[in-house]
Amino acid sequence: MALPSLRVRAHRAVEIMDSPLCDPAMLTRTYQDFRVVNAVVSGWWKIYRRSIRPALSTTTEMTLLDVGSGGGDVSRALARWAVRDGLRLKVTGIDPDARAHVFATSQPKIVGLSFQRALSSDLVADGERFDFVVSNHVLHHLSVDELKGLLLDSEALARRRALHADLERSNFAYLGFAAATSPFFRHSYIRPDGLTSIQRSYTAEELRAVVPAEWTVSRGLPSRLELRWEAPRQPATTAAESALQEAPPAPDAPGPAGKRSGPDSASEAESTSDA
Repeated sequence: MALPSLRVRAHRAVEIMDSPLCDPAMLTRTYQDFRVVNAVVSGWWKIYRRSIRPALSTTTEMTLLDVGSGGGDVSRALARWAVRDGLRLKVTGIDPDARAHVFATSQPKIVGLSFQRALSSDLVADGERFDFVVSNHVLHHLSVDELKGLLLDSEALARRRALHADLERSNFAYLGFAAATSPFFRHSYIRPDGLTSIQRSYTAEELRAVVPAEWTVSRGLPSRLELRWEAPRQPATTAAESALQEAPPAPDAPGPAGKRSGPDSASEAESTSDA
């Protein structure tokens, strides 16, 4: 396989599954295969364990928005882990693509999980708020302006933090994904669209150059990026509130236990972002 030049983002490249004319059976199998691919490469179990689970409670319900949820595998994993850990988390996945919504809502029900056909900007306009806002493999679908729109929406929607995970463009990522998927996924769009996604992806330096100072960019393996924002802490207005803020969290969360997308208000790129 010839290695394309990855020095510059291929932001005009189009993934097959984003076409309204793609084969429906292949698209369904692609949604099904994302559960396997994301479990291996996306690292959401680590993100959940490090950045979401410590804030959850057995008594107080928290809320999480998965922007551009696609087939819903990341939303489902987050909801399932919270249920297994005995923690209260209401997960909402949104995607404007009708095909993704049909697939996501056709899967078995999980307590606290729901899906909507919507853009992040729709929820901002409705005044919605969530404790966490996340996305998986959405950033590479976005232009710089669309990316900035997603970040503005995230800040408006998130009470606590926003976490956007994506691929990082590199020769290692491209060649590694090509080799790892060569024997598999022959009846879905996973392999061709995954390679296109890598070509479309940002590097850490490119992201740092365009995101606001309040957002941090970190690298992970394999060839992963995480874009993170923390909501400003509200100052305590009374001595009692100050004491509550300084008090250690209640030990109600159990110990360790055993996993796509919405840009700005003007873009439909929130759909099919698992690739």
